[in-house]
Amino acid sequence: MDHLKKYLLTIHPTPKDLYEMWKSACETAAKFIAEAKEYYKQRWDKSHMEPYCKEGDQVLVSTLNFHNLKGPRNMRDSFLGPFTIIKLLGKNAVEVKFPEEFSRKHPVFPVSLIKPHFQTEENKFPYRKKPKPPEIVEVEDYPGPVKKIIKARKIRLNCKDHRKYLVRFK
Repeated sequence: MDHLKKYLLTIHPTPKDLYEMWKSACETAAKFIAEAKEYYKQRWDKSHMEPYCKEGDQVLVSTLNFHNLKGPRNMRDSFLGPFTIIKLLGKNAVEVKFPEEFSRKHPVFPVSLIKPHFQTEENKFPYRKKPKPPEIVEVEDYPGPVKKIIKARKIRLNCKDHRKYLVRFK
């Protein structure tokens, strides 16, 4: 505001002085507006990044909003996946393809709840043991229909009651 005071030395400023005051005020306002725009642009760019993924990428999804997973929260995995991105919905959301077990879960997530999944190269970790796939029990492997229930007991696993049976087959 000091730049305006030099024009106010007289009681009756001339039109030229008024014009110079107005011009100086406009230049100062334009300078402050440009500085404010730059400040707001920096703040926006700091918190809004371009999505780092594209359609077809493999991502892990945060379990933060998965309330139907078993076990205590601190013992669960932080991320599930990998899942494939079907579609990008703007800059801040993605749609992923879930398997049948998560078919009731809504497949759209914000970018803040996903992270990219990287396949590990086997030659980098030669001594890492691969987990064995679970054994598939064929229907023919069962000995037949149950003839008699010899013993039954109730056990508690993961805060749920389960029944175990000792049976004799025909």
